[in-house]
Amino acid sequence: MLLTIDIGNTNVTLGAYDGSVLSFTARLATEQRKTDDQYAVEIKNLLSLYGIESADIEDAIISSVVPTVGKSVSNAVSKLCHIVPLMLGPGVKTGLNIKIDNPAQLGADLVAGAVGALDSYTMPCVIIDMGTASTLSVLDRNGCFLGGVIAAGVRLTLKALTENTAQLTSIPIEAPDSVIGANTVESMQSGLVFGTAAMLDGLLDKIEAELGETPTVVATGGLSKEVIAHCKRNIIYNENLLLEGLRAIYEKNN
Repeated sequence: MLLTIDIGNTNVTLGAYDGSVLSFTARLATEQRKTDDQYAVEIKNLLSLYGIESADIEDAIISSVVPTVGKSVSNAVSKLCHIVPLMLGPGVKTGLNIKIDNPAQLGADLVAGAVGALDSYTMPCVIIDMGTASTLSVLDRNGCFLGGVIAAGVRLTLKALTENTAQLTSIPIEAPDSVIGANTVESMQSGLVFGTAAMLDGLLDKIEAELGETPTVVATGGLSKEVIAHCKRNIIYNENLLLEGLRAIYEKNN
């Protein structure tokens, strides 16, 4: 089996592929203070939870936007499965033609998402990834990575709204019954969910105008499903897009 691991600022997402079939997905909290051994124990427990032995993992590929955690998780997988994971970075074949000013600066998560989209969807394409940041990555009709948009993520925005306000506690990120909130919590939910959806619609309009053609739009990330339900555009939801991209990259290098 192939173990695919995407390390973001908030979560570590794992998926095991048996050939092209995704056997399971699971998430751990991203914590820079955890040691290699702690991650090894957590990964072993997750594999056991889904009936997979460490010996069943024949290889692994990792993408990470948190270098220290990426190293710890890589070491953990090496100890646990006796393999050396492929770390997505310079020198790894991706098949992605990156046309930004400095291709080396493109985050591993954006590369994985773009390759996943190239493998599955019609070009041109816009990939929305809603995590700590909300990103939009743009691929042209030839599948070239042109660049994108980065905005504050929904949870980051909520944190900014509440961390210095004693009377406001953390609120659930979900759409209220109406845009016009009848109380503070509903008003904040409206801004977070409907406001983000409106931002996405507006940005997609501008991207389409610059491309000169209508792109396929695919969304991934923890909060995407809640938000894109309120967008005017037809947006495809793919929860495991980054893991699919990692599997495709692994195959290109093996």
